Amino acid sequence: MTTLITTLDPKSRAASRGWSDTTIRNVFVIPTVLFLIIFNVFPLLYSLAFSFTDFRASSKAAVNFVGFKNYIDVLADPVIWRTFSTTLWYVIVSVTGQFVVGFGLALLLNRPLPFKGLLTTLLMLPMMLSPVVVGLFWKLIYDPSRGILNHALGSGPVARLSDSNLALYAVAITDIWMWSPFVMLLSLAGLSAVPKHLYEAASIDRAGKLYTFFRITLPLVAPILLIAVIFRTMEAFKTFDIAFVMTGQPAAELISSRLYKMAFQQWQTGPSSALAYIILIMVLCITNIYVKYLNKAKER
Repeated sequence: MTTLITTLDPKSRAASRGWSDTTIRNVFVIPTVLFLIIFNVFPLLYSLAFSFTDFRASSKAAVNFVGFKNYIDVLADPVIWRTFSTTLWYVIVSVTGQFVVGFGLALLLNRPLPFKGLLTTLLMLPMMLSPVVVGLFWKLIYDPSRGILNHALGSGPVARLSDSNLALYAVAITDIWMWSPFVMLLSLAGLSAVPKHLYEAASIDRAGKLYTFFRITLPLVAPILLIAVIFRTMEAFKTFDIAFVMTGQPAAELISSRLYKMAFQQWQTGPSSALAYIILIMVLCITNIYVKYLNKAKER
């Protein structure tokens, strides 16, 4: 197998030009590495350097090194901590809803159904749409005067998107509607991989449906469910476009909205860079916890 991969076909055009295996590898690898360095690594390091300075993108004043002052100021700001707690609650509501709805849909689709392929495709449509389009669509649904939700509930003109107590849940419901199909797809992949003979053995032993679900289905699907939760948790922490389009900033200010305000409205480039790295560290820590549980689930 190694010989087939590394040996150049002597009849190929590359061989006629005298290209070696190393040259061909470098032609494909080096541009990819340069692309990653220019568009990923360099901005990451550049913003890291900004986080230790008092740089303001809107000012031409001299840039001064301030050390960890930006990090200390950000962590000492009660508004930041309040925004963090709001974001954490949003993540819990959104990811839990996506898990319940997505896994429930997968259980319904994991059986013979008429037009199953068409139904699965229709359920996948929300995750194919642009978040801005989804935000505008649901903003019309929540509209207090013309929205269909208030008419359907008969609740009168309730301004859910401008109410600080309701806006967070309105945005979370929108996120659940959009990304539950993602969890559904991963869950379907896990359910289809469960060996059928385990269900047959459980049926012969007269095991109940709840016993079969908690002893066979859930333990075997748990690793791929954790992968779905990891991805959705990381994305929920970075939610910006849907919340910004639906509510603006005051009603449901998530940490990403706060970061946008600091960086592009108040032009606090240094502190906003520090906040961005604090968010990155928090997401990495939470993801690491998920990965540990994932490894334990795989060992079972």
